[in-house]
Amino acid sequence: MNQRILVILPHPDDEAFGLSGTLAKRIAEGYQVTYACLTLGEMGRNMGVPPFANRVTLPQIRKVELEESARAIGIQDLRMLGFHDKTIEFEDQERLDGMIRGLLEELNPSLVVTFYPGYSVHPDHDATGAAVIRTIQSLPAERRPVVHCLAFSKNCQQVLGSPDVQHDVSDYLELKMRSIQAHRSQFQFEDFLGTKNPSDEEIKSHFGKEHFWTYKFDV
Repeated sequence: MNQRILVILPHPDDEAFGLSGTLAKRIAEGYQVTYACLTLGEMGRNMGVPPFANRVTLPQIRKVELEESARAIGIQDLRMLGFHDKTIEFEDQERLDGMIRGLLEELNPSLVVTFYPGYSVHPDHDATGAAVIRTIQSLPAERRPVVHCLAFSKNCQQVLGSPDVQHDVSDYLELKMRSIQAHRSQFQFEDFLGTKNPSDEEIKSHFGKEHFWTYKFDV
């Protein structure tokens, strides 16, 4: 069995809340994880509290935060693909799909994780998921990896049904918290944590399970 996972998401921090525990768990089980992050989130509005970033410095700060998050999770293969934040839906499809196809050919993953197109709130999320699905759909059915999708729009369960994949990541909450806290320009997670630690029941109830939808391709 090919124990390789390819994660394709558009922004630094997209991995933190809904995926980092699962990745840490899979890495501990021996899987190899490649995280391809399309942008550096350079158009983000948050600059830290109190502000310590500005429009000029934010890309480099978010790059360092992403690297710190990847280290916390245990990801050794981090790819930064160099697309521009908030423009994924306008990118040349051949270029975007070609880059994704190149990753698939290089890595031959058994599992790809991305956003569920249309149910992931942000245009970059939806456009990234759509490109991943479009590219994998173009492959012969026998060569398509399984795709697990993140979704969190208000209507996602109403339309898609309940997520069919759930991972208990309570044993990896310390690593998940480190991943989230790495993105300090975007989140002041200590405001929620206070004096709590990953063993507290409130933290486990909020962050101890991660959910995904398996994408069902057209034949």
